[in-house]
Amino acid sequence: MLTQQDKEFLAKKGISEEKLNTQLNSFKTGFPFLKLAGAASPGKGITVPSESEQKDYLNAWNEYLNGTGKVLKFVPASGAASRMFKNLFEFLDGNSDTPADDFMKKFFDNIEKFAFYAELDEVCKENEGKSIKELVENGNYKAVIDNLLNEKGLNYGKLPKGLLKFHSYADGNRTPLEEHLVEGALYAKGNDGKVNVHFTVSPEHRPLFESLVAEKAVSYSKKFGVTYSVSFSEQKASTDTVAATPDNEPFRTDDGKILFRPGGHGALIENLNDLDADIIFIKNIDNVVPDRLKDETVTYKKLIAGVLVSMQKKAFDYIRLLDTGKYTHEQLEEIIRFLRDELSCRNPELKVLEDSELAIYLRSKLNRPMRVCGMVKNVGEPGGGPFLAYNPDGTISLQILESSQIDKNNAEYLAMFNGGTHFNPVDLVCAVKDYKGNKFDLTKYVDPQTGFISSKSKNGKELKALELPGLWNGAMSDWNTIFVDVSLGTFNPVKTVNDLLREQHQ
Repeated sequence: MLTQQDKEFLAKKGISEEKLNTQLNSFKTGFPFLKLAGAASPGKGITVPSESEQKDYLNAWNEYLNGTGKVLKFVPASGAASRMFKNLFEFLDGNSDTPADDFMKKFFDNIEKFAFYAELDEVCKENEGKSIKELVENGNYKAVIDNLLNEKGLNYGKLPKGLLKFHSYADGNRTPLEEHLVEGALYAKGNDGKVNVHFTVSPEHRPLFESLVAEKAVSYSKKFGVTYSVSFSEQKASTDTVAATPDNEPFRTDDGKILFRPGGHGALIENLNDLDADIIFIKNIDNVVPDRLKDETVTYKKLIAGVLVSMQKKAFDYIRLLDTGKYTHEQLEEIIRFLRDELSCRNPELKVLEDSELAIYLRSKLNRPMRVCGMVKNVGEPGGGPFLAYNPDGTISLQILESSQIDKNNAEYLAMFNGGTHFNPVDLVCAVKDYKGNKFDLTKYVDPQTGFISSKSKNGKELKALELPGLWNGAMSDWNTIFVDVSLGTFNPVKTVNDLLREQHQ
């Protein structure tokens, strides 16, 4: 039973009672596993362009950039870097004063190779009266970690990844935010010389992001001959999800308020929906490389964008044909082949439809947002994978699924998941306007049945947490999707601080 205080709290967050009750009901019913038709692979849902096709797609993207379409880079950047330093926190809080495991030994053995070394050395001298080298020689390893992670020093344990020094350069070391600005200049510069970049950030870190952009954008503008338009947004309070008790009642904090939690990256579909752009690249904040390795990334970004604008043009031409009402049965069959072969969208029931019904159906399938997702060969990295899955309307289409969405008790599905040739590196380019230039309402293409529930705790009490359909998972379930094989060299995430010691980040 909701109190007046509850109702006022919900109104302030922009969450209706109906939405609250729907979420609470999800805890009771759970979410269904998806019905799978198979793991996507080359020739079966994953496109592997030939050398000549690659050239055509790269030319298509360069032509598009010479037109009037607005291109934007969208970078989710609100996550804190605390998980990146998990091992360091454990060492700082542990009983041992010297590195005992391989991870910590590697960290200290290579500490001078980190891009943040010089800054850390300065704060150690300031706070401890000794350099990193002197502290290590004296066995005071924890002082070094303390100055790296906590507020007295660099405060890296509480900052987002986007603001940490990742890469070393002769003219100054760079953060991921800066690397994304550079990337934008290399593959997303419009005909007017403008590079549009949008970061989603947390409210407490927004001033730091804005300050860094103000400090750095001018020099990158001069270096690459571009003008930057950098914008920010925060996850909306209305996308938070209610936490539940083990009995599926609203979880209340000690002061009696209903507890809401961030709804996961799927909440960002709202932020994406608010942007005005024709083509939007999406990439995680930590998947960046130094300039010496950027050529490969830039080539594949242009490639998947070229696939997108080429396929979008075909879809638009077919919609215009259908809108004339003057089409032949052979032309309808051509559109069916386009859906089947290029968009991997199949419907076994089409044979029973009359031509007029078929035209309406085909138009509805074509007239929706489109995305091209780069997929890399599976080398055992954690993450979602590309699948062919059944939709509620009986059609089969391409979906990016997380392991939690797959029924592991189904031996056939488990074999599909374990035997997948590729996985999702979060490398997307999206077309979000229709053939008349009107924005699609992206919230209408979400499959609400693809969220998931996890177990958490607060102040020692168990709770159930609800995650919204993921941004590139269920939040884009009803988009037209194309998977393209891209080089593993385009995927260089930083999950732990020692990942920065990999050759790709040195």
